Amino acid sequence: MKLSMQSLQPLGRALMLPIAVLPIAGLLLRLGQPDLLNVPFVAASGAAIFDNLGMLFAIGIAVGFARDSNGAAGLAGIVCFLVATRGAATLLTVPAGTGAGLPADALALASEAFRTKAIDKLSVPIGILSGVIAGSAYNRYSGIRLPDYLSFFGGRRFVPILCGVAGLVVAGVVGFAYRWIAGGMDALSSGVIHSGVFGLFLYGALNRLLIVTGLHHILNNVAWFIVGDFHGATGDLNRFFAGDPGAGAFMAGFFPIMMFGLPAACLAMYHAALPERRKAVGGMLLSMALTAFLTGVTEPIEFSFMFLAPLLYGLHTLMTGAAMVVMDLLGVKLGFTFSAGLLDYALNFSKATRPLLLLPVGAAYFALYYGVFRWAIARFDIKTPGRETEMAPTAAAMSLSERGAAFVRALGGAGNLASIDACTTRLRLVVGDQSAIDEPALRALGAKGFVRPSAEALQVVLGPIADMVASEMRSVAGSRDLVPPLSSVAPVTAGIMDNENASLWLGALGGRDNIADVAFNPSRLMLRLRDPEAIDEAALAALGLRGVVRGEGATMHLLIGGAEPIGRALAA
Repeated sequence: MKLSMQSLQPLGRALMLPIAVLPIAGLLLRLGQPDLLNVPFVAASGAAIFDNLGMLFAIGIAVGFARDSNGAAGLAGIVCFLVATRGAATLLTVPAGTGAGLPADALALASEAFRTKAIDKLSVPIGILSGVIAGSAYNRYSGIRLPDYLSFFGGRRFVPILCGVAGLVVAGVVGFAYRWIAGGMDALSSGVIHSGVFGLFLYGALNRLLIVTGLHHILNNVAWFIVGDFHGATGDLNRFFAGDPGAGAFMAGFFPIMMFGLPAACLAMYHAALPERRKAVGGMLLSMALTAFLTGVTEPIEFSFMFLAPLLYGLHTLMTGAAMVVMDLLGVKLGFTFSAGLLDYALNFSKATRPLLLLPVGAAYFALYYGVFRWAIARFDIKTPGRETEMAPTAAAMSLSERGAAFVRALGGAGNLASIDACTTRLRLVVGDQSAIDEPALRALGAKGFVRPSAEALQVVLGPIADMVASEMRSVAGSRDLVPPLSSVAPVTAGIMDNENASLWLGALGGRDNIADVAFNPSRLMLRLRDPEAIDEAALAALGLRGVVRGEGATMHLLIGGAEPIGRALAA
């Protein structure tokens, strides 16, 4: 399979779903410790999440990968993971000296403990792989139709079965090649950890540089969940909470940036704004600064200058890499479960090494960022918020449903949206026509920036409200006031398509009797089906399907190129 930046985009998005549970895991784990509430069962509850991260990744990534986030994909992910891990464990060769001199029962327990510990070392990579397999299988085979005598196992039920078989393949590969796989991970971990300040600088700079693509999540997962090993806990984040005194280097350097540096950039942009505009932009900049300081969510700030001043953003990436180096040279080890904000700093203060040094380093970074931003904005006349020639209109207060409808309209209407999804700070959309996007209207609704990874993909940076907005959009995208009635879109007349191709489309749509109504425009078929589950999406994809929008009831919109001749032939 060809690996490209575009093909990695869904993985970057899907990784955020299992990571979203880590804050509650960290909260439970810390509150239950003897130095806080001293409640063992609370600490054990949090530890249970960290102990089963591989399983969480298998479920979360599968659901995040699935085009409609269906739970069947999550079930398939856990099936693949369990088959792979338990199957691989039985294939491992236990060293001859393990349990020497023990009675038979104790020897069996010792051998099982060895196998479990060995597989646990690979649980996160296996979980990620299982999630990718399950999500991809769901997207391709969830609409499969089997012969009548096997029809019970068709459709979505087929996906967990297929993933069980895939899990066997993974188990065989891991089991027979464990020595080389584990050795490769150890070599990677050793190389990264012993790369010293150069590796930390490179990681910090790349982390900020890759934000524009969303692929920084993949980089983070290698550093936070795979690199290193401490009594079976792998990854900088896991090892930090397992008590490894050397862990935290891949997290500590973000605290000066997120708590002090970028809020100082907001202050610099406020002071650089035109005097008559400061009141208008002050609230927005204060909100972004507080969000970064408290929670470590910084993308809204970064996108406010990323495209306006690439040189300034380049300096930001270098200063982030330098912060990683400075904190490491000072021996500061800090950790987080969500991001490098005040909440995580306070919660994990007692587990950190030399945490008070963050305050002088943070003060230095506050002054550095403020000075760099004030100089760059004035020197290059950067049109940061409040310095534009004209201010974008501010959206009036609106209800949640009104906000969702306003976003849908600004994105070209429900007919232009093939997929609506979100990660922590961005709407992740698949659209039919990029030219139909109304960027000024989206900025008025709170958009901080836009990323177009491909001709159909669009990411709208909103900040922490992104997932809520996506939910609001999905709830209204199929409503009658946004989706035109089927009968009003285009007249139905006999069309121009040969019978063979028309038959292929009819078969993929469940047959002639499954189509209750059909309409179309140049890029979209709008159908009302008697049984939406009867369609074969894999066959439709082979015929050129680019996306699906499910409306009210049995209404379905198929995004394709050259829809008119297909629609006319189906109508005929």
